[in-house]
Amino acid sequence: MQSSQMHYLPLAPAFFAMLVGIFLIVVVLIQIRVLRYAYLTLGVSPGAAMLLLAASLIGSYINIPVAHLPERIVQSGQVVSFFGMRYVVPVVEQWPGTVIAVNVGGAVIPGLLSLYLLAKHEFWVRAAIATAIIAAIVHALATPVSGVGIAVPIFVPPIATAIVALVLARHHAAPLAYVSGSLGTLIGADLLNLGAVQGLGAPVASIGGAGTFDGIFLTGIVAVLLASFSRRA
Repeated sequence: MQSSQMHYLPLAPAFFAMLVGIFLIVVVLIQIRVLRYAYLTLGVSPGAAMLLLAASLIGSYINIPVAHLPERIVQSGQVVSFFGMRYVVPVVEQWPGTVIAVNVGGAVIPGLLSLYLLAKHEFWVRAAIATAIIAAIVHALATPVSGVGIAVPIFVPPIATAIVALVLARHHAAPLAYVSGSLGTLIGADLLNLGAVQGLGAPVASIGGAGTFDGIFLTGIVAVLLASFSRRA
């Protein structure tokens, strides 16, 4: 597979535009300081939060290949529907099978931010418990999708993380929601299902990419806002 074929939007244009629209609404709300409390509770400044969300959207286009699995038949250039979302199968001309890749916007950035929040707030035990719970929930609902890889219903990660974080650490619910939602989704959906990827005909199985990126991105918005606003109330 050519390197240029590794990079593509994880969602169909209309659905990716929806996430961009949500991001722009958040930007406006940050500028008028409606959500300032939410992101300060998370542990980052509103400006840094805006940059991280923008970087996640841009980074969703970039996949870093780390391995490949042999496939006899690989799908190409299709749009696959799952649970109301439409995921893009990239166009490929030559391929070594299914390429296992790491998505920058859906795995690298959330992973690094999660490590930062863990070091800042030092809730290692509660984060481990919350992440394990989210990973179990997501893993139970994760579905192998032909041509895409592993997909998860979009609203499961943010809603589940908000509830778990509020139960385990109400006063630190915002950062705990982000950490457990991001890492739990990556572990439960992608890492624990790597063995199920072969045979799906996916040219690229991206960790944090198509199938899970939308849930992880919304976790950074919905779960954190639900958790932090509940504390303010």
